[in-house]
Amino acid sequence: MARKKKNRVEDLFEKILIDKVLRKNVVQKSFEHFFPIYFHRYMEYETAPFHEEIFRILEDDAIKLAVIVAFRGSAKSTIITTAYVLWSILGVQQRKFIVICGQTEQKSRQYLSNIKNQLLNNELLRKDLGPFEEEKNSLGNATALIIKRLNVKIMISSTEQSIRGMRHDEHRPDLIILDDIEDTNSVKTREGRDKVFNWLTSEIIPAGDKRTRIIAVGNLLHEDSVLKRLQMKIENGDMERMHGTYREYPIIDEHGNPLWPGKYPTPESIREEKEKTMDDIAWYREYELKIISTAERVVHPEWIHRYDDLPSGKPQTIAIGVDLAISEKQSADYTAMVIGYIYGYGKNLKIYIQPHPINERLTFPAQVDRIKSLDALHLQKCSRVKFYIEDVAYQKALVQLLEQSKYDVEAAPTKGSDKAARLRLATPMMKDTRVFFPHTGCEELIQQLLGFGKERHDDLADAFAYLVVKTLENNRSGGTAGTFPRPAWLDNPTPLRKRGMFPASNRPYSDS
Repeated sequence: MARKKKNRVEDLFEKILIDKVLRKNVVQKSFEHFFPIYFHRYMEYETAPFHEEIFRILEDDAIKLAVIVAFRGSAKSTIITTAYVLWSILGVQQRKFIVICGQTEQKSRQYLSNIKNQLLNNELLRKDLGPFEEEKNSLGNATALIIKRLNVKIMISSTEQSIRGMRHDEHRPDLIILDDIEDTNSVKTREGRDKVFNWLTSEIIPAGDKRTRIIAVGNLLHEDSVLKRLQMKIENGDMERMHGTYREYPIIDEHGNPLWPGKYPTPESIREEKEKTMDDIAWYREYELKIISTAERVVHPEWIHRYDDLPSGKPQTIAIGVDLAISEKQSADYTAMVIGYIYGYGKNLKIYIQPHPINERLTFPAQVDRIKSLDALHLQKCSRVKFYIEDVAYQKALVQLLEQSKYDVEAAPTKGSDKAARLRLATPMMKDTRVFFPHTGCEELIQQLLGFGKERHDDLADAFAYLVVKTLENNRSGGTAGTFPRPAWLDNPTPLRKRGMFPASNRPYSDS
């Protein structure tokens, strides 16, 4: 049955390719049908639901302003800046004067060249749209394409140029495409961001009329970028009579699932793509659509140092930073526990972060059990396991409970310091190559550190800050055993033996 249905679809497709009248009837009202017919050579992978949503947005002529932000390699420019431009001419929208704007004229010429190549080499488009002519500037570079049979002009511009008042015969621009009109340099300063936004509001928007559509496509480069400003105006209803919509399509959804299963079927395929990028910041910005401003970044990627093997011998201390969360709701924070093996003293002190930190939603009893199990596990590897737990709200009760059971716990006061300030106190150790991370197993922690302030969750980063800052403080206090001052109760191993952590012949603590 499925095979018969597939054969019928293939037969229909063949008829559409052969019959121009049938083809026109099929594609005229639907960009979603136009794309696979005229751009089937580009469909190496099965389209994703987010592609279908983009098609619907582009088909909806009532949407006068659409801002579409999608990951690199999502086919956004092919769909919008090439295919949609051509369908808007051939289909029901019947555009006559299209302007494509890039950040520079050179970029815009590339967009025009892509359309020209389709009109030259795509046999169906050449048949259905007819011949075209080029307009060139004094340097001989093409600046527009003219399809005389349909009285259509496709012109390019840039943020360096004005199109206000321009016409093609009686037509003002009725479709304006903005594709990557900003870059990382232009968004660095408020002056640069204002310049592009003022160009948009004073040159681009006034260039059209009531029928004009503006489609902006690109990546997120700054919280105050043009795309984010447009998002705010759309969501606040500040665009006057321009009905708008804003969409973001990162490479993975909030649960880590690939947004384009046809191209990235598994999380492993996403990891392979990330390895090709070789730049964490570029990955977060261009694929996960997470805005990380260099000027505001607390932790820089060059401060993430890796280790292959731990130093020889046992660590002086194993320190565990703990950031607790009280709620188990899906929207709640996670309970995070980051483990560090401490080697050396004073200026030679180094921290080796262990892979697979705890990052879960846990009940209070489960939090207590997890801390106890970590204590038991790591006391097999080192005579001293130290926990640092945030000293706020109900966390105090946990600290007191663990202290009463003779666990080595220290409250980490947070009064007078915010999370960013606390993490900044940890960065000198990172910059001085005294904090090391494993090659694998700490991806989420590193992502939270590099994107601190922009990530939805920062629990691992907070636990990491407790671990490093308190380790550094105790190191400066001049403890004689391990890295920290020796607590008196450790001289009496009986309570630990009662907890079943040590055989009777072993001391729980050693100065050696």
